[in-house]
Amino acid sequence: MVPGRESGLLELIPARALGIYAHPDDPDISCGGTLARWAAGGCEVHLVVCTKGDKGSRLPSDDPALVAARRREEAERANKIIGTARLHHLDRPDGELENDLPLRRALVGIMRRVRPEVVVCPDPTAVFFGSHHFNHRDHRQVGWAALDSVSPACSSPLYFPEQGAPHEVSTVLLSGSLEPDTFVDVTAEIETKVRAVACHESQLTDASDWYAAAVKEGAEAAGRQVGRRYAEGFRRLELA
Repeated sequence: MVPGRESGLLELIPARALGIYAHPDDPDISCGGTLARWAAGGCEVHLVVCTKGDKGSRLPSDDPALVAARRREEAERANKIIGTARLHHLDRPDGELENDLPLRRALVGIMRRVRPEVVVCPDPTAVFFGSHHFNHRDHRQVGWAALDSVSPACSSPLYFPEQGAPHEVSTVLLSGSLEPDTFVDVTAEIETKVRAVACHESQLTDASDWYAAAVKEGAEAAGRQVGRRYAEGFRRLELA
C-alpha cells in the first residue's frame, strides 16, 4: 500500500510522471501544485498539451496563429516555474480533438518514450459542475484518449508497434473529478502554482488578483477534506 493511502493523502513521489491535457493552461490549473511538488522531489515530470490554444481569445479580430504562438510561450514560461523536464506539444486545433487513432498513437508514443509510473489527466466522466458550468469537450476527449492509451494500448505490444517497447503505467490520477479519493498536499507549492497560472496572461480577463484567490480557494476546499491547508484532489486508478 502506498504511504498515505489510508488517510487519502498520496505522499509517495514517483520517479517519472506524465501529465496529459488539452489546452496550454490546463495542467497548471488542474494539478500545477502536484507537479511542482513532484519535480522538486526529484521526479522527472513530462507534460503533453494536445491543442495549440488557437481559439483562446474572445476577440474576433485576433489572428489564431498569433494566439497559438502566445499561448505556447505562456505554457513554456509556466513549465519552467513548475520544473517540468519537457513540454510536448501536439498542436491540434482547439475544439477539434477526437479520441481517435492518430491521437492515441501520439500519446502511446510519448508514454513509451517517457515510461511514466503515473499518468495524470482529466476525468472524462466529470461533465456537470453545479448548474452553471459543464466540462469542455476537449477535456473530455483528452481524458478518454489518455485512458485508452494507457490501457490496453501502451502495455500491449501489438498496438502501435512502431512506437516502441510496451510499457505498463502503474497509476492514473484523474483531475477535476467529481469523486476525488486521493489528495496531494500542495501547501508548500501553492505560490508556485499561482505564479504558473499567472503566466497564462491571455486567459486572464483583467489585471486583478482574482485568479490567485480562485486557485487558493479551490486548493483550500480540497485541503479541508484531508486536514491540510492546501491540496489537490484526484480520482485514483491503480493498474499494477
